[in-house]
Amino acid sequence: MADNDTNVVSQATVDETPISPSRPNPARKNSLEQHLARRPDRQELVKKNILPASTAAPAILAQQKELAKHMRADSLNEKIAHRPAPETVLEKHILHEDPRSPEDKYAEAIEDEYAKREGGA
Repeated sequence: MADNDTNVVSQATVDETPISPSRPNPARKNSLEQHLARRPDRQELVKKNILPASTAAPAILAQQKELAKHMRADSLNEKIAHRPAPETVLEKHILHEDPRSPEDKYAEAIEDEYAKREGGA
């Protein structure tokens, strides 16, 4: 009988409390809700360039970006093609000295001279 008493006492002294608390911290539980409540709206994220301004499906956003890039390149090429010659800008006193390098000026003068001799200019 003494052995039975020892077994009962040894079983009663085992600590069976869980390692993690049974009641979670309410502040931590609500932290996600608090962060979501303070989350900026979509328009603010678009203004900060975090989200794209497009409402297109994510699957076609890459194609849309690529198209915009090509359109921008075409627009710049068109503007470059129609810009005035350096001589015109110098005559209008927009620039005070020729931006071309001496080698470029020489090459252009040679081309002009050949064109005059061949009757092209």
